[in-house]
Amino acid sequence: MRRPALSPEDAAWSQRLNNLSARVTLTSAFVLTAVKLGGWLLTGSMALMASAVDSLVDAGASFVTLVGVRYAQRPPDRDHRFGHGKGEAVAAFTQATFLAGAAFVLAFQSVQRLVFPVALDSVEVGVVLIAGSLVAACGLVTLQSWVVARTGSTAIAADRAHYLTDVAVNAAVLAALAVTQLTGWTRADPAFALAISGYMLWNAYGIAREALEQLLDRELPSDDRRRIKETVRACAGVADIHDLRTRFSGDRTFVEYHLEVDPGLTVDVGHAIGDATELAVQKLLPGTVEAIAHVEPRGILDARLDDAVAGK
Repeated sequence: MRRPALSPEDAAWSQRLNNLSARVTLTSAFVLTAVKLGGWLLTGSMALMASAVDSLVDAGASFVTLVGVRYAQRPPDRDHRFGHGKGEAVAAFTQATFLAGAAFVLAFQSVQRLVFPVALDSVEVGVVLIAGSLVAACGLVTLQSWVVARTGSTAIAADRAHYLTDVAVNAAVLAALAVTQLTGWTRADPAFALAISGYMLWNAYGIAREALEQLLDRELPSDDRRRIKETVRACAGVADIHDLRTRFSGDRTFVEYHLEVDPGLTVDVGHAIGDATELAVQKLLPGTVEAIAHVEPRGILDARLDDAVAGK
């Protein structure tokens, strides 16, 4: 997710929001984990254990998010001249790994409990604890949604996906305990736990896919690429554009292209045309944009990336 263009003051405020959200989420994750583990020990509920493990994974993921957000905010340095924006994508992918691992473990344990069911204890206490956890998770999702809408943070967005999962998990656990209490069917609890593990795995897939788009330098959408080409060609002195390459890293977008100009122009004039196109691209796209134009004479015969991609 790429955020709208920000002034330096707004960018600093955005960083503070990301840091605050990461800290609040981390603290809440540890508290929720402790509450759910206590509930599991009291009731023996497999579904409550699934929720506790999910919260434990969330706690570890939230710590990774905090580290990733702080790392991504570092300015470019000698060894990272493109900046550190991919730190957020690494944090998001790490979260997906945690979530998928927990989902597989829970699925295995749920199947065991389905085959060998166990009666639950103190179901009423479990209902109260999981209801409180559900309210807390909804509050966290609301906070994170507000922060993501204003910052576009990849890591916070991934963390929000975790807690959207947590909301669904808590609701499922509440339903499992209610069904068990009302019907006495002991297999209801592990059945819900198995469904929860599948939902966790699906969310892990979604988080990993989005993170990999950044880590593997996926191009911007076709519509954005089309608009870039149209904007560049509309600039005075431009003959054509080719070999456009784009990628994004955190809140930063990188755009590179070969700019064709009249071969009779001086270097100074060609450079000025290139600067004008870079400024136009920076104004076109949201967020922080780094545009680089490689100016060359129109009609030059050289190896082109466009031809290689097209298989020519």
